[in-house]
Amino acid sequence: MADEIAKAQVARPGGDTIFGKIIRKEIPAKIIFEDDWCLAFHGISSQVPTHFLVIPKKYISGTSKKRNIFQISEAEDDDESLLGHLMIVVKKCATDLGLTKGCRMMVNEDSEGRQSVYRIHLHVLGGWPPG
Repeated sequence: MADEIAKAQVARPGGDTIFGKIIRKEIPAKIIFEDDWCLAFHGISSQVPTHFLVIPKKYISGTSKKRNIFQISEAEDDDESLLGHLMIVVKKCATDLGLTKGCRMMVNEDSEGRQSVYRIHLHVLGGWPPG
């Protein structure tokens, strides 16, 4: 956990990220789902039985002007279709992975929210015992 906090404190928006390299297949990943809009893949070093991420393939850009957004707080109304699509992909992947009793979705936001990779991404966690 201390490592995660340390990474978030030094992470900054801009430039290429590990997710861009995964999308371009420069770094291997266990892909669960892929379409024109997004990619879902298994997380690494997880402390829960099931951990996957869903990421947009492109930085979100609105219709009014070309822009890159790295956080949900920067999203605008015209980003709704892509953000909604990410949620539907979470549902499909969770079902395919047998998370029939639910899961947790998280979006980290900025350093205090422990965002260590500045590209919007959804973490999906599940499969641990209730209680």
